[in-house]
Amino acid sequence: MTDDAVSDRPAPGTRLLFRWRKWDGGPHWIHECVYLGSDRWGEWFGQLPGWDSSRPGRTFAPQHPNVTLVPPSGDWVFTRNAAPHRTRTYIDLAWDVHWEGDEPSGIDMDLDVVDREGTGVYIDDQDEWEEHRVAYGYPLEVVERLEALALDLERRVIAHEAPFDDATPDAWLARLAALDLE
Repeated sequence: MTDDAVSDRPAPGTRLLFRWRKWDGGPHWIHECVYLGSDRWGEWFGQLPGWDSSRPGRTFAPQHPNVTLVPPSGDWVFTRNAAPHRTRTYIDLAWDVHWEGDEPSGIDMDLDVVDREGTGVYIDDQDEWEEHRVAYGYPLEVVERLEALALDLERRVIAHEAPFDDATPDAWLARLAALDLE
């Protein structure tokens, strides 16, 4: 997240909405989540089974807990799903992820880095990326930056580099489990 004033963040355990939009400002996913806190990697959020995730035309309720990291760069968002979810890692390439008032918000940039049981680590939604970069007119410097970033993130996930290791997100999944959110 681009805002350095982490002390202005809500208290850990505060429920909020994480709002995504598309490059043209149109609505995208809204995730019901809880603020967990921050560490050297960035700010962490959690989501419990049954909480709402929705976008125009689709509603999804997760079956397993997950935690999400937003690094200070604001150009990707890493989600780790708890076992036994088959998609272990899901990284959304993003733009301008930041706090808008008391809620995090960002632009979903289509490309995703995924680590899924049975298929391994791969870059997903390249067809959507190609379609949207023309339809939305992504600037060339944004395209070049995010394509290079997707390759770097894929390499880091394959290598299990922190924060894409087990220990880092597992500690945040434990914090999520310890909260009394019922």
